[in-house]
Amino acid sequence: MNKQKFDIIKSTCVPLPLENVDTDQIIPARFLKATDKDGFGDNLFRDWRYNKDGSLIEDFVLNNPKYKGCILVAGKNFGSGSSREHAAWAIAGYGFRVVISSFFADIHKNNELNNFVLPVVVTEPFLKELFESIEDNPDTEVLVDLPNQTVTNLANGKSEYFEINGYKKHCLMNGFDDIDYLVQNKDKTEQWEQLNK
Repeated sequence: MNKQKFDIIKSTCVPLPLENVDTDQIIPARFLKATDKDGFGDNLFRDWRYNKDGSLIEDFVLNNPKYKGCILVAGKNFGSGSSREHAAWAIAGYGFRVVISSFFADIHKNNELNNFVLPVVVTEPFLKELFESIEDNPDTEVLVDLPNQTVTNLANGKSEYFEINGYKKHCLMNGFDDIDYLVQNKDKTEQWEQLNK
């Protein structure tokens, strides 16, 4: 798991302008037998990336060399379907740090946060303009400022504020998972226990 601290990320984007992308499309069920996170990025969108014989489907966006970067821009209702955490493992394992969409399934959104991927919810007009900017110029960059909770399309200078749970923001900015957070606050926990005996 990439526990790299979040601050400000500026990157080109990979566009996936499809709505209702579910977790089975993100990582097909046949890959769920593994119990550790290694290698899941290789199978992100597996059935869209590869033919049955293992050859690349050249017109799929992840196989198109003109699109690159650590930000995935996805259509509305991303991560619907089953609650499998493996979908977030695959997104993180591929190297995405941010996913931008106008709506995320709640469980998948939390799974992304738990795996150090930042889900950024924007309005539909902002998302539409972002897809248009990337289509016009694949080198379009986006600035994601977690401290200020803003996302900016650098092609047109437009920004939006995004919401994030305060605890999850703290964890992302410090590179903490839930266990790290508890360890960091061990003294406070012990003090509370002493006071409440």
